[in-house]
Amino acid sequence: MDLPRIFTIRESSHRIHNPLTADKLAALGASLHLAAGTRALDLASGSGELLCTWARDHGIMGTGVDISTVFTARAQARAAELGVADRVEFVHGDAAGHVADQPVDLAACVGATWIGDGVAGTIELLDRSLRPGGLMLIGHPFWRRTPPDEDIAKACHATSIADFVLLSELIGQFQELGYDVVEMMLADQDSWDRYAAAQWLNLRRWLDQNPDDELAPEVREELNTEPLHYARYGREYLSWGVFALMKR
Repeated sequence: MDLPRIFTIRESSHRIHNPLTADKLAALGASLHLAAGTRALDLASGSGELLCTWARDHGIMGTGVDISTVFTARAQARAAELGVADRVEFVHGDAAGHVADQPVDLAACVGATWIGDGVAGTIELLDRSLRPGGLMLIGHPFWRRTPPDEDIAKACHATSIADFVLLSELIGQFQELGYDVVEMMLADQDSWDRYAAAQWLNLRRWLDQNPDDELAPEVREELNTEPLHYARYGREYLSWGVFALMKR
């Protein structure tokens, strides 16, 4: 059980595996006014930057679960680097279906709602770990502008236009599911550029070092197509945000 190699190659230099800069992640943590000792569960925790930096800056504690052995090892190393390994732990495992042993104060899935087959299922999964009155974080894409056709939607890494909705409709969906939206942090153009463009350098450096690897043709094809697709389509139509929710 592991993440396909292409993901870890593509984001090998990323500490944050979504279009948030370190400053935006820090600002989100500050905006939530987290009390020291807050217990958190982060599903699909990636390289652990959310838990590690918020443990350092706000004194939270908790567990991250991720399917990638590479990213889990990096998260464990990051916890040691920041001196918070006594407060946060990272577990290699499938976040889909994972429920905390005891209710937590903060339950998060920041950018991997496929673990619940979409927004509604991920909210339902996180709610199973969350104490009454706790805080939920959901990271999810939305359309900046609705694409005019399905080909453009696919160029933005959606399977169809219906995969995502406009920001107002996404907030409405949260409300229809019985949650108040109490805070949000949205990607901006710069944070999107930093997330996307850093992938291209990772791909090129890996390709230079591994020209004979069986994955090299796939990496080369992605490097050939992705910068132009991003400039033409992703940058124009797709956005992303983290939304803090509380159950009504």
